[in-house]
Amino acid sequence: MPESIGWGIVGFGWVARDFMAPAIREAGHRLVAICDPGADARAAAADLGARGHAELAGLLAEPEVEAVYVATPNHLHRGAVEALAESGKAILCEKPMAASLDDAEAMAAAVGRTGILYGTAFDQRHHPAHRLLRDEIRAGRVGTVTAIRIVYACWLDRGWTAIPGQANWRIDQAQAGGGALMDLAPHGLDLTDFLLGEPILDVTALTQARAQDYAVDDGALLIGRTGSGILASLHVAYNCPDALPRRRLEVAGTRGLLVAQNTMGQEAGGRVTFTDGATGETVPLAFDRQASPFLEQVRAFGRSLRDPAGRGAWSATRDLHTMRLLTRAYAASPSHRPAHRPAQFPDMPAA
Repeated sequence: MPESIGWGIVGFGWVARDFMAPAIREAGHRLVAICDPGADARAAAADLGARGHAELAGLLAEPEVEAVYVATPNHLHRGAVEALAESGKAILCEKPMAASLDDAEAMAAAVGRTGILYGTAFDQRHHPAHRLLRDEIRAGRVGTVTAIRIVYACWLDRGWTAIPGQANWRIDQAQAGGGALMDLAPHGLDLTDFLLGEPILDVTALTQARAQDYAVDDGALLIGRTGSGILASLHVAYNCPDALPRRRLEVAGTRGLLVAQNTMGQEAGGRVTFTDGATGETVPLAFDRQASPFLEQVRAFGRSLRDPAGRGAWSATRDLHTMRLLTRAYAASPSHRPAHRPAQFPDMPAA
């Protein structure tokens, strides 16, 4: 079993508290310290046995911290990553890489200059169901892959918050860099690369601001194409009620169709099926339904930190390409502001 790793967390919000901290513990690692300006966040960390710092300098000075998970609002990623890289600590930074392409390029430069282990937290690469899909594709189960189709949606209104008193920064252009497209599409873009073994090269998009009363996009459709000609379509949204089917991944080929349902997200489980293109028969496929993508991500990052031979699985250059695709997608979309927006949405769920 790999030696336990001491972790730090910058930005102790709901994802860090509910998913990353438990994954660190379950992987046999240690949460040593966190950095967050909020007193409540530091108190929550103390309850877990971790030291709390209001300033990043305090975390940087922690000798036991070898790896740091950066989970601040997007516009703060660059400052944290540059400082951490200079300190020599390994970095796992939440997606998207940054709020802007300029910041992402500066981060990649810092990683290259210092040589530290860096990864963007594309946890969907580590979901056991998605590893199964990749293996089935490589084994030729679907034949020649022709298309990948992803729906990844949720309901996110202005007042949403997982932690009382915390503002919804995801709908603030300055802090997030965009809306549903910026927040949700990176997973699909990166997952396409992971599953197919090749990145999307061509991309275009249409965004919308249809159902929510904020300025950033609440939905987007992206289409892309890989170098070998595989087509990809992604539908991401902040305007889909959570009770509806909203997480589906399909890989179509000349011999069949792989479908994963309810696998995209932070939690374990879901369902995978294969439909035979010759007979039409659909069969379920087995995978580990207990291990969460966050847990598997922490394990993988820890192995790479201990064994440099595994560092090829993490790439700031690859993640920078995903940021460039997002930038091009936004640039390709005409104005998404509606000519008329209804004043009320009586059929929408309450906040």
